[in-house]
Amino acid sequence: MSDFIRHECGIAVIRLRKPLSYYIEKYGSPSYAISKLYLLMEKQHNRGQDGAGVANIVLNPKPGRPYMHRIRSVKAQPIPYIFRKVGKKLKKAQKKSPDKYLNAAWLKQNVPYTGELWLGHLRYGTYGGNDIKSVHPFVRRSNWRSRNLIVAGNFNMTNVDEQFDKLVSLGQHPEAKADTVTVLEKIGHFLDMENQRLFDHYNEQGFSNQEITELLETNIDLQRVLQRSCKDFDGGYAMVGLTGYGAAFVARDPAGIRPAYYYANDEVVVVASEKACIKTTFECQYNEINEITPGHALIIGKEGDYAELSFTDPLPKKSCSFERIYFSRGNDPEIYHERKELGRLLIPEILGTIDYDLNNTVFSYIPNTAETAFLGIIKGLEDYLIDQRRKAVYEWKVKGKELDAVLSFRPRIEKLVIKDAKLRTFITDDAHRDDLVGHVYDTTYEVIQKRKDTIVVIDDSIVRGTTLEKSIITMLEKLEPRRIIIISSAPQIRYPDCYGIDMSRMQDFVAFRAALALLKEHKKLYLLEEVYNQCVDSLGQDVRKVVNHVKSIYAPFTYPQVSQKIAEIVKPSFVQAEVKVIYQTVDSLHQASPHHQGDWYFTGDYPTPGGNRVVNKAFVKFMDGAAGRAY
Repeated sequence: MSDFIRHECGIAVIRLRKPLSYYIEKYGSPSYAISKLYLLMEKQHNRGQDGAGVANIVLNPKPGRPYMHRIRSVKAQPIPYIFRKVGKKLKKAQKKSPDKYLNAAWLKQNVPYTGELWLGHLRYGTYGGNDIKSVHPFVRRSNWRSRNLIVAGNFNMTNVDEQFDKLVSLGQHPEAKADTVTVLEKIGHFLDMENQRLFDHYNEQGFSNQEITELLETNIDLQRVLQRSCKDFDGGYAMVGLTGYGAAFVARDPAGIRPAYYYANDEVVVVASEKACIKTTFECQYNEINEITPGHALIIGKEGDYAELSFTDPLPKKSCSFERIYFSRGNDPEIYHERKELGRLLIPEILGTIDYDLNNTVFSYIPNTAETAFLGIIKGLEDYLIDQRRKAVYEWKVKGKELDAVLSFRPRIEKLVIKDAKLRTFITDDAHRDDLVGHVYDTTYEVIQKRKDTIVVIDDSIVRGTTLEKSIITMLEKLEPRRIIIISSAPQIRYPDCYGIDMSRMQDFVAFRAALALLKEHKKLYLLEEVYNQCVDSLGQDVRKVVNHVKSIYAPFTYPQVSQKIAEIVKPSFVQAEVKVIYQTVDSLHQASPHHQGDWYFTGDYPTPGGNRVVNKAFVKFMDGAAGRAY
């Protein structure tokens, strides 16, 4: 994606299903789980580079010994920093007590981060400051093991205000109005309630407090806790909770917006945000990796048993399609093929736009995430040429040198765009930053026939359009082509996301700016005031009755009209080449990725009621000139 956006987060969970001594004996080291967690997190570092955190629970600790450990970092490379710190503790123990280093019982009681239950988190700072206080995991402590809770996740809630008010109504005094705080405290409250319910039950039966402690840890119903605490959550989430006594859960939102996958064998239960990292880390088969069912939680018991259990009624599944287009790593075989198909499906419109003139067209892509879609374009071109060759032989009866030319023709493919990953634009002041932005990408010279060739370049998505205007089109104009055609493998991004991606302000979307320009041209600016009043009125309605009024801004115009206006917006005034922008259609997106239909940023069809309220609120903020996001 040429327009950088912050997005998503990553989770990684490992539960050792055998005693620590088993792994020491089999693998010759107490760091089996640490090494696996490090690899799981590094293979997901695309999901968060603003911060990282790790938590570890020691099972069956002796009283007086710490059993919950956590480390977080906002360093420039937080994952290596964290694991260096954890590794130093093990090396120190090995150096100080070499005769005890392979003694599992001694390690668990004397060395941090030697427990059986692990949680890793990677963060992009979509909300709040990028300081250590904002980094997951979050801890809720108690002297009762069964009341301790550690929470981390990949989530955004649309109804934080309502959740905050409910906490207050419960008698709590939250220190911050943020979804991470409200989630932790809400689940923690009902975990406390479950503890109290069972305590009262066993106390009435005459058990001692110490006996009750063991009974609590055996009988706490985490499914019940989640049913009570999550029933009014509105958002996208893959949420992890570790309890102090060693049970854990990974809960997935009822629409399946945020991803979560798990794998289990006789040694481990593993959860991550992406399948590919599980495959790489544990060398399992893809068909052994399961998707957590929306509205269900994978609950891991104290003894290492696990089950998927429902905690809320499911909604129509709307898994985030941006995961498939851009966010997730492309070495997942399903995602790889979907991205190729996104490119292939663009072929009819590309050919029509270039008037089928392949002789004078050069194809390229924006590195690096658009490369797979580009391969799909090449596949589509090859299929088209095969059909043309067949017609040349059987229908057109072409022979001799003309037939040789038809059979030997290949599309012109060049690596025109080169990304200079080392160029940093923050080193200069605002007056000179645009000049550096224009040089983030470089190009290959002397491969274009000046003012004769058409350049076709694919990007995986276009959000703001600023990089196109400030860098890519400006750079390609230096090659002096006749036409520049920018292809987006994703549809037009028209609406904010409120479930984990930092796309929240209406004015940031080039498609929205194009719609505003079209309203002005067609003398329909009165629609802005009408939609504004509707949005303001909706903010006081029952959220279940709210509809997306912002759709009316786009309704008067066709998809190609908006695309053409976008091309006009991103074309700098000095560029002589004709500029066109082609977007993927929503229908083709669904055809390429049939099992991941979440498309609200393209269509405005939000999977939860809170999404409609967020988009209306975002439009109100735009009209009022207010800063900040709408959730």
